[in-house]
Amino acid sequence: MALKEISQTRIEDEGTLQISPMNVAMFNKTSNLEYQETTPAIPFEFIQNRQDSTESELSTTYSQSQSEAYHKLMCRAPIASLDCMEEFSGRSTSLGSNPAIPVRNNATTTPGLRYKNLGKSGLRVSNVGLGTWPIFSPGVSEDQAEAILRLAVDSGINLFDLSEAHSGTRAEIELGKIIQKAGWKRTSYIITTKIYWSTKSEERGLSRKHIIESVQASLQRLQLSYIDIILVHKADSMCPMEEIVRAMDYVITQGWSMYWGTARWSPVEIMEAYTNCRQFNCVTPIVEQAEYHMFCREKAELYLPEMYNKIGVGFMAWGPLSMCLGDTQNGERLWLPKGSLKTKSQSYSWTEDEVNKEERMEETRRIYDKARDIGTLAEKLGCNAMQLSIAWSLKHEPVQCLLLGATSAEQLHQSLQALQLLPRLSTGVMLEIERILDNKPVRPPPISTLALR
Repeated sequence: MALKEISQTRIEDEGTLQISPMNVAMFNKTSNLEYQETTPAIPFEFIQNRQDSTESELSTTYSQSQSEAYHKLMCRAPIASLDCMEEFSGRSTSLGSNPAIPVRNNATTTPGLRYKNLGKSGLRVSNVGLGTWPIFSPGVSEDQAEAILRLAVDSGINLFDLSEAHSGTRAEIELGKIIQKAGWKRTSYIITTKIYWSTKSEERGLSRKHIIESVQASLQRLQLSYIDIILVHKADSMCPMEEIVRAMDYVITQGWSMYWGTARWSPVEIMEAYTNCRQFNCVTPIVEQAEYHMFCREKAELYLPEMYNKIGVGFMAWGPLSMCLGDTQNGERLWLPKGSLKTKSQSYSWTEDEVNKEERMEETRRIYDKARDIGTLAEKLGCNAMQLSIAWSLKHEPVQCLLLGATSAEQLHQSLQALQLLPRLSTGVMLEIERILDNKPVRPPPISTLALR
């Protein structure tokens, strides 16, 4: 059949190619791949070599050859990322068969360290950040603090978190001196500091005046031209949310900060801030900093992933190292989180106080038992309970950056070894931890307003 007759024929059968004179002409004039993918045409050489075939055989043969080529090109298995290749390259071992985590003596980039986007922004941060509140505590000298910071930078950590509520203004002053002395490039590290609101301080509230003055004072103490992320520590119920978001937008517009976020805000307060930002055309927050460890899970696992999916607020966690050792009656020392034993407010009735005291004692015993079982599991994995807690927190997808603190370079080095434990936390190990903890948060069922009436 002649080429002209074939080109003028429109094949109506579903699943075959549509041929028109424009397609044939365009194929001869151009080799644009984009046009060939969107509007496929039968090549002239293919038709010339099969002039003796019928119209249906020609279209069917070319359709099958084109389909096979497309399948080989587009349907091949995707190349695995380096993150997945490194994490799952080894075989997952069962409990009790894991050797001890090897200690690395060289100060190179730590295996298992990843860089993720913070929230739905373009800012790339290491999945492990350095919390400076214990580094600049009174018991740590300047030389020790500098050694910890240098080890963190050499290990690949690029985020340093400052908190005026814990270490005061000394942390910003000392960190600024160390940065100037080390001569690190400004583009190689990320500084997060907090605007702290406390009823005990003279500058109360989150007024526009307090926010702007706090940011300018932090810049002066850090000896920097800008701060990467400013976190508003605690929400102020006495200050309008519009004033807070407009002040943070002004700070970013002036170039004093690149982003802003929140710390210890409730999901309702975060959503209120986001709504005001959209209403008044202000920069929205990108991160929420909250506590997260084995005994504090509800906010991080139920509500913050929803905040990320809806409004792009990421999650920066702290808590695995805010642990203490408690003495038992047998003289043993157990790893225990400080926030797990929260004291309840006393009532005006001595009988209620007695009941609350018994409940607290029972809760304490349950947590001690869980902590002992976690420590036993950690021994089977060849690590300590602290390293298992760090690896467990990083294993959860919502955690984009986990803040670690240290009072010595050796302690930070041991904490970073927990990253090598991540490939060993298989599904069986995670299920065993869930069985021990038995505190997986569950979203409460929705309440009907009609039923409330």
